[in-house]
Amino acid sequence: MNIERFRQNLFQCSIPNSQYSFHKNSILDRRNFLHLSGASLTCLLVSDFIKGEGKKNHKLQMPDEVKILSGSDYLSLRSSDKVKWEYKDVFVELKTLSDKISVSVQSRTIPLKEIRLSWKYPFQNNTKVLGDHWERTYGDVGWQSVSSTKKLPWYCVDHNDLDTACFGVKTGCHAICYWEVAESDLQLTLDTRTGGNGVALGDKTLHAGDIVTTKNEGDENVFATIHRFCKQMCDQPRLPASPVYGINDWYFAYGNNSADLILQHTSLLASLASNTSNLPFSVVDAGWAVKSPLLPNDCCWGDDFTVSNKKFGDMQQLALNIKKLGMRPGLWTRPLSAKHDDNPHLLMPLVEGRNDKSTPLLDPTIDENIQRIKNMIRVYKQWGYELVKHDYTSFDIFGRWGFQMNDAMTAADWQFNDNTRTNAEIILDLYKGIREAAGDMYLIGCNTMSHLSAGLFELNRIGDDTSGKEWARTRKMGVNTLGFRMVQHRSFYEADGDCVGLTNEVPWAKNKQWMQLVSQSSTPLFISAQPDALGSEQRSFIKQSFADASKKQELAEPIDWLSNSLPAKWKLDGRIINFDWS
Repeated sequence: MNIERFRQNLFQCSIPNSQYSFHKNSILDRRNFLHLSGASLTCLLVSDFIKGEGKKNHKLQMPDEVKILSGSDYLSLRSSDKVKWEYKDVFVELKTLSDKISVSVQSRTIPLKEIRLSWKYPFQNNTKVLGDHWERTYGDVGWQSVSSTKKLPWYCVDHNDLDTACFGVKTGCHAICYWEVAESDLQLTLDTRTGGNGVALGDKTLHAGDIVTTKNEGDENVFATIHRFCKQMCDQPRLPASPVYGINDWYFAYGNNSADLILQHTSLLASLASNTSNLPFSVVDAGWAVKSPLLPNDCCWGDDFTVSNKKFGDMQQLALNIKKLGMRPGLWTRPLSAKHDDNPHLLMPLVEGRNDKSTPLLDPTIDENIQRIKNMIRVYKQWGYELVKHDYTSFDIFGRWGFQMNDAMTAADWQFNDNTRTNAEIILDLYKGIREAAGDMYLIGCNTMSHLSAGLFELNRIGDDTSGKEWARTRKMGVNTLGFRMVQHRSFYEADGDCVGLTNEVPWAKNKQWMQLVSQSSTPLFISAQPDALGSEQRSFIKQSFADASKKQELAEPIDWLSNSLPAKWKLDGRIINFDWS
């Protein structure tokens, strides 16, 4: 950016006029100015007013550099106008629309792994940066300094004493995207791999994604800015008609469950739900399906997720019995789990992270498999279940958990049956198939790619498992994820921070606080209550928590999240509440 253009862009930065004034011809060193002013990435924004609406529109300037990754080499593209970029028969087009930059690519002969856009900009030492996670969080999301930041999945928020700037891609994109910041630049990488290889686009033009941006306006705080930005990233979230709450057996049964145990659990807690116009759910978690003979002791691997085992019997009757007790039936499943004797041509290849022949997985690029998964979801609807929690799709596809994806999403040098679609396209097609088959059933995505779940699933499990065995795990996974993904609640989906594992192994004084936060946050509340851990005090508090969670509430806000990775000070329904997570 030359000095004259930078002077012009000062008017697009949130710097009070009373603090700084410049003569048109004065000599200004950009780095010194930024050091003095603390100006942030808002200087990369172009702002104008939307006609007829009186609202400001913010767009990112065109990048200074575009590269692609093919093989092991990053190749620079040329451009005369910063709109159309090319290298041999690779063409990247950046089209400016009303409030976004649309990124499209053609690559007829070169397998394409990544598109990388770069903007030159020196960051300041006092800047804090926040990103998201690929799928669930793992107690590891928080504000970072520029010098220590890692990949920032999906969006990047730059915050300092003066302003907040947000950069992201719209949900439902066709590439897996992440931002990176350094002392002198901002980068966006659009990962277009299929499996671990570059995608073979052929004659197809890939609409990789849409870049959007905004900055703080008026007197809104950083939380309000990011929450508004999440709405900007997701045009049409799919939200439940009423707040979702209820029970789940996992955190006291851990797969050692049965139809009798489910009905006992349901009966114990149904009487504590007082809102007859919005009944709670009773979700049957893993352990109900017929098990693979290769893994008879693993409740999360099933040989056929349309057939129950002897402990459960008739799943349709179980759903009816749950309804008779006053709850709505829900069911857990693992869509990509294959049968032990499935045709090998239907399976994904064995790669690092999922290289056990006893755990076969369906290739989601094969139409026959997608139809099989859709039929499975339809069976649950026929049985009478009103909610389906589908799990493991991210791990089953990539062979890695989100916290293992820092260097790469998956192992190198493998691909699906269809290598013409990116990983993001393949996952989206899978999720859309599940959505179509579910009809009006609610869907909870668990271990699903967050940015690809938005707009398709009513609920998304936003963090790794809490616990019915150790408070430290609930503290780490639950509190952190709710604190830093609360901005996505009702913007992307209903943000499910996971269960309260109410057992004799976790101190009630701690679980009581976690239950209060979830039940008064406006997010879904699920309780796993060990029967013999339910005393009079616990019953009374659950009754109040169910009443709170069953009605619409204001969005909870973490107050100390800028400085605390486990926010302890919260605004709940207009009141400031302090929690002790120690």
